[in-house]
Amino acid sequence: MTTIENIKILKGKERKEILDSIKTQFGIEKFNGTLLQRGKERIFLYEGNFDEEDLKKLEKITFIERAGIYLGKLEDHKMRLSIEGSQILKNEIKKNIVELDDQEKEIWMMGHEILKKTGLNGFIIMKYKEDLLGTGKASEEKITNFIPKSRRLRDRSIEK
Repeated sequence: MTTIENIKILKGKERKEILDSIKTQFGIEKFNGTLLQRGKERIFLYEGNFDEEDLKKLEKITFIERAGIYLGKLEDHKMRLSIEGSQILKNEIKKNIVELDDQEKEIWMMGHEILKKTGLNGFIIMKYKEDLLGTGKASEEKITNFIPKSRRLRDRSIEK
């Protein structure tokens, strides 16, 4: 692990733990790019041309809030993929996928839980037709939604 003021470049054991986690959770075998950590939980995927030294030089000049795309959040040694993270890894995700019908997709995109028994437990990928809609957390009776409020669809059935 190398720390640049605000960004930690994950290497060795830390990188392996995250890759092992997403392999176990989602069946992802192939993974390219550099993993960066901002704060305690936020993980970014960086596939650019800057190496560690370039990032250090850049940070001396200006504050770097982030580099790469937000892949997801590390929670209890498990990855909760962001919407973009699930879409980036779409072709590699092999398991823990829950398919939604039209009505479930609408409910999900409005930010509501889905009352559905999946037989799964933990973080799962939500899928509608060919689109991945991010990660939910399955329990025995429901799937918890993590779509940020700013990205949710408005409920058009509620008249104001």
